[in-house]
Amino acid sequence: MATDSSSSTDRPSRSGGLGVWPWLLAVAGCTFALWAVRDTAHEAHMALAYLLIVLGGSARNGRLVGGVLAVVSFLSFNFFLLPPYYTLAIEDPLDWWVLLAFLITGMVAAELFHRTQTALGTAERRSREVERLSALGAESLSVPRATDAVGAIARVIEAELPVKAVEIWMFEDGSEGVELIARVPGDATLPPSSVDRIAEVQRGRLVLLGSDGTEATLEGGGGLASVHPHPAGTVAILVPLTVRERTLGVLKLAAPDGLHLDPSEASFADTLSYYAALAVERVGLTAEAEHVEALREADRLKDALLASVSHDLRTPLTTIRALASELRSTGDERSLVIEEEADRLNRIVTDLLDLSRIRSGALPLELEVNAAEDLVGAMLQRLGGIADPDRIRVTLPPGDRLPVGRFDFVHALRALGNLVENALRHSDGSPVELRVVEDDRDLVFQVMDRGPGVPEADRERIFEPFVHTSPGSEEPGTGLGLAIARRVAEAQNGEVRYRPRPGGGSVFELRLPRETLDPAL
Repeated sequence: MATDSSSSTDRPSRSGGLGVWPWLLAVAGCTFALWAVRDTAHEAHMALAYLLIVLGGSARNGRLVGGVLAVVSFLSFNFFLLPPYYTLAIEDPLDWWVLLAFLITGMVAAELFHRTQTALGTAERRSREVERLSALGAESLSVPRATDAVGAIARVIEAELPVKAVEIWMFEDGSEGVELIARVPGDATLPPSSVDRIAEVQRGRLVLLGSDGTEATLEGGGGLASVHPHPAGTVAILVPLTVRERTLGVLKLAAPDGLHLDPSEASFADTLSYYAALAVERVGLTAEAEHVEALREADRLKDALLASVSHDLRTPLTTIRALASELRSTGDERSLVIEEEADRLNRIVTDLLDLSRIRSGALPLELEVNAAEDLVGAMLQRLGGIADPDRIRVTLPPGDRLPVGRFDFVHALRALGNLVENALRHSDGSPVELRVVEDDRDLVFQVMDRGPGVPEADRERIFEPFVHTSPGSEEPGTGLGLAIARRVAEAQNGEVRYRPRPGGGSVFELRLPRETLDPAL
């Protein structure tokens, strides 16, 4: 247990010392021996004999004993050894200087011994604390489970501090509740922590519990070391476990017969509580990592399932479409609906397959130099059967210069088509503008509409698969178009961006690597 050596060195007797009485007997013996030779001995020699006793007493028992020995030696020296004998008067005025020098030397020596012992005790205590913390850190890092590290720290706290029981709690994510993750000893019964107490600790405050049920809430910015002495009758303390200004849990220290921490113990408890906070953070991070790994595995299985199901759907879709064609030859108008729905389902299957290939890194790419005008023309031709051509207004760079880029034509066409289809779907019948511009690095296709726009909170989510900006609405589409457009662009060293359009609406930008042609060509 950590102790405060600065207080123990002021006592007349301490563990390992001899007490004041043996040293007084030593002064008496020295006086008797010097009394026998006082007529021949020099005053300086006698003063040195007494000084040795004062130094010995200071070294063994502290400055209080040293001061007492210095005064007693001063009186004995004067009374028995300096003429006129058996009085406190001084015959030779120079002997006053001898006595004063002796007394001052003895007192200074006692003080210096005291300070040296205090520094030594502090250094030894710090050394023990550092060794224990080093061992604790190694032990915490070596245990395989994060909860085992918390238990190890709880055992160290119980062993190093004058407490009877220790509990470590972790705040549950998204609630004001806490979860017990360590208790030492295991069968300890501590006062329950109310919701109000936990809420105070969660705000970074210390809560002191009294034996009569009273509570005291204190600001915990300075830790336990700033709350000293503790109020009488304190039986438990709730300490916030804080890492990087985030309160992650609660450390409960309890002693049913009274909890008393001196300044050095409180300071050491603050250090141990920080180790406990780091261990609690490790528990939370471990749980989060396990959750993320579970989500990653579920996502991988989902992609594998989608790829398998999508591939297997291709054959029955082909059969359905062939049968619908035969049915149409009989004049049955329902065949047209069947073909349209089969085509729609086929597009969904194609989107799923492409998304699976993109996420697995298996998307085949042929990066070549292509003209922006050709890409726009192919896109207009592709959408000609499903959209009114007058609703798409195209603006190309002025002049005879031909803007070109390096990209995969088929996949870039897919991305641009998805962006235009999305704009047509949300523009409420108003025209959609498609502008081709260039900057220092990219060839940019800007798709602009006057639809409702996208809420700020959803401006990144719209590029996730199966996400609609209006949950619960009957929006057409599967929510894959924007996700595929962004991933296809990124696979070609490009990107897809969103920004709100001034005056209302949306602007989606497809950015592909720009290429500069030789003017001679």
